[in-house]
Amino acid sequence: SFARYGIATMKLSALALLAVIPAVSAFSPAATGRVNSALNVGGSLDTRTGAGIGLDSTAGSLSAPKRKAADPADTILVQGGSLKTWSFASPALERLQVRLTTEGRPLDADIELWQGPDNTPCKMRVYVEDGSLRPFSAVIETPRGPNTVAIRNIGQIEFPLAAKVAADDVDRPAADIASAAMTIQGGALRTYPFDPSVESVQVMLKTDGRPLNARIELLQGPNNNKQVIELYTEDGLDRPFFAVIETPGSGNVVRVVNTAPVEFPMTASVVPNEINTDYSASGVVIGGDTGW
Repeated sequence: SFARYGIATMKLSALALLAVIPAVSAFSPAATGRVNSALNVGGSLDTRTGAGIGLDSTAGSLSAPKRKAADPADTILVQGGSLKTWSFASPALERLQVRLTTEGRPLDADIELWQGPDNTPCKMRVYVEDGSLRPFSAVIETPRGPNTVAIRNIGQIEFPLAAKVAADDVDRPAADIASAAMTIQGGALRTYPFDPSVESVQVMLKTDGRPLNARIELLQGPNNNKQVIELYTEDGLDRPFFAVIETPGSGNVVRVVNTAPVEFPMTASVVPNEINTDYSASGVVIGGDTGW
């Protein structure tokens, strides 16, 4: 009888154990195919951020994905007192567009074109009173290559500027700009007043193959320089200068000075680029910004 009681007890214990096992498994997490680790080397995917991470099998260490090379046409912030360069190795590039802007602060920069060691065929000094209202935009001719454009912010560290040098988005002069050409002898100057409806003007300077030395000023009032460009080009025929100058407001006058000796004349063309057809001089202007 004692043996029968022991066998019955063992059966009851076995039944109770079988009943407990499913209950415990009900609370355990089900196995899935997902990987909860931050790094999945085989799948090369970070499950938390989605960033791909590769495995360097030769070195046996993890390496970050390679970043794309910076596009030279992107805008770069140039701090005060620093220098940035853009290099173009292709000799097929004939001209480059240079744009400089600020956040409303003054702009003071040196721009140089380097072609080979110790060869600077074009350079200019640019000053703008407000780099946001009147951004600087000019075209630099780059016949033959390779070429490097160097931009130095010679302003104080509190006055950074944004620079962009592009080869695929270059301004073109107007079709009738050649008909407006005027000869400026060495040491002479010419002034070009514009109506308040003219919002920007085109400036083209060239020579017959001689060096080009000039000073371009945007005046708004007596001796009130809003923008100044001091230009040097070793060959004004091979490397003419072309720029678009913003002329907001009224009383704008472009003054072009030939700073070279009398033996080096040049031709200058200054024509309107953009005209505001909705402008009306008869309207009421607060502050007297429009001449009657």
